[in-house]
Amino acid sequence: MAVGEGTLPDFKGIEGVRIGVAEAGIKKAGRKDLVVFELAPGSVCAGVFTRNAFCAAPVTICRTHLAGSSDQNSSRYLLINTGNANAGTGEQGFSDAMACCSKLAELKAVAPECVLPFSTGVIGEYLPVQKIEQGLPSALADLSDNNWASAAEGIMTTDTRPKGVSKEFYYAGERIRIEGISKGAGMIKPNMATMLGFITCDAKLSQGLCQSLISELAELSFNRITVDGDTSTNDSCILVATGKSAAPEIDPEHPDFSGFKQLLKDAFVELAQLIVRDGEGATKFVAVEVNAAQSTEEALEVAYTIAHSPLVKTALFACDPNWGRILAALGRAAISDFDLSRVDIFLDEVQIVASGGKSLSYTEEAGQKVMDREEITIRIDLKRGKSSETVWTTDLSHDYVTINAEYRT
Repeated sequence: MAVGEGTLPDFKGIEGVRIGVAEAGIKKAGRKDLVVFELAPGSVCAGVFTRNAFCAAPVTICRTHLAGSSDQNSSRYLLINTGNANAGTGEQGFSDAMACCSKLAELKAVAPECVLPFSTGVIGEYLPVQKIEQGLPSALADLSDNNWASAAEGIMTTDTRPKGVSKEFYYAGERIRIEGISKGAGMIKPNMATMLGFITCDAKLSQGLCQSLISELAELSFNRITVDGDTSTNDSCILVATGKSAAPEIDPEHPDFSGFKQLLKDAFVELAQLIVRDGEGATKFVAVEVNAAQSTEEALEVAYTIAHSPLVKTALFACDPNWGRILAALGRAAISDFDLSRVDIFLDEVQIVASGGKSLSYTEEAGQKVMDREEITIRIDLKRGKSSETVWTTDLSHDYVTINAEYRT
């Protein structure tokens, strides 16, 4: 179950990126579960990761390998497995993840530090190293300039459909291409980025600018989504710039920079929203928009309080215009000196609260018309300041409970 269309874009491929996919039988036989990205020498990589204290072994290793000095004359590799998170596995988890990195490094004659590992799936189970090592030759034999659609399927877990974006931009008269994929459907309240996200471009980026862009854009996209309020142990998002475009190096002072940055942001936001649209059991895509707050933090506090409310989310699933649940959630948000008499609340175009009380124009019929829609915006005007923020979320359905109750069975 998912909201909206789920068609993948027409991927063109990114020069300097090759992708291979294999079936390693990590959790189930006969499904794509091992993905390898090969990045051309000279490619720049930057990442953001989960802030969960129980972060998985591959997250720690990936951070270390990214922070270390890399051989610019050597290819780099992203090694992704699904079906097993390799989290909560202690020292063996680190050894297992490094073993997989070392095997790939051996097969491609590079240093283990050139391999960035990523895992997603069940927490607390040891990584099936032998299956991954045996699957690597098949993944490498499958390396192709445009294997994005297969990779988007290969990184799925409880996702019901693959997720991807493809965009083009002209910088100084030369084409730059941006393509990426993401995965995630549950355990979604990222505190950095997403469950897994891989965004690539053929632009020339300095290491510093690449890290600055992913840190800022992940905050405005993947850090604005929630399905269930849970932050994964494995959240990782990577931005790659291969430098193969004929365009000059991206310069923040260049007149085309703002357009490039906006398009890159659009790619991040679309990948993040695709995760929400495919939230476990989701039947609705909901934007919670908070305006006129005193600060970004205050706006997000209000937005997330509403987005995480089980009563609000179940009302959304039932298409029930029980707007009192929204009002109650707003009222318990951690805001000091809150003047409720100034608050306005809207469901799409329908005003339900005016100056802290029921709007005289509101009717149950109008509220029901909005709640019957697949896509809804809950808009709050606090009239306290100039900050605005939007969080994207889902409803809470019977299927969400079923999916997560049966996840390991």
